[in-house]
Amino acid sequence: MQRCPWCEGFELYRHYHDTEWGVPLRDDRALFELINLEGAQAGLSWSTVLKKRETYRGAFDQFDPAKIARYDAAKVAELLANPGIVRNRLKVAATITNAQAYLALQASGQSLSQFVWQFVGGQPLQHQRLSMREVPAQTPESEAMSKALKKAGFKFVGSTICYAFMQASGMVNDHLVSCHRHGELER
Repeated sequence: MQRCPWCEGFELYRHYHDTEWGVPLRDDRALFELINLEGAQAGLSWSTVLKKRETYRGAFDQFDPAKIARYDAAKVAELLANPGIVRNRLKVAATITNAQAYLALQASGQSLSQFVWQFVGGQPLQHQRLSMREVPAQTPESEAMSKALKKAGFKFVGSTICYAFMQASGMVNDHLVSCHRHGELER
């Protein structure tokens, strides 16, 4: 069975690739979690965050935006002392800010799913990549998403992070055409 070469190396990566990466995700809470984990990954490898994902979920109240938006200095100190997450003050603060932005988006009558999926017209973009060299780090769509998320108050949502988010959440099918998942997700 052929897979995208980036997922080879350890079982957690392969499992993530085979079951999650590139699957269209429209659940608001799951999208909120993913965008924050992608932000936490900035400057690190995705495997670092993937290994810590369960700890993140526990530390950040299962990524409940209403709870996270109310975090105080004591909770921030607790998070920064937790070795099971990326202990970066700016990234922790960004998750809190993102929870507040998420709630403001909802209050305006728009779901996070509607907001982010608009950048691909509501349907996954089906790419036909033959090699990893063809996969860009960012696109005009990820740049537009980044600008809109920043305008809405989100942090750690640069264009490269947004493209990784788009790939992971299935907004784009960037599995190589030789990968068994490409055709499955194209259908």
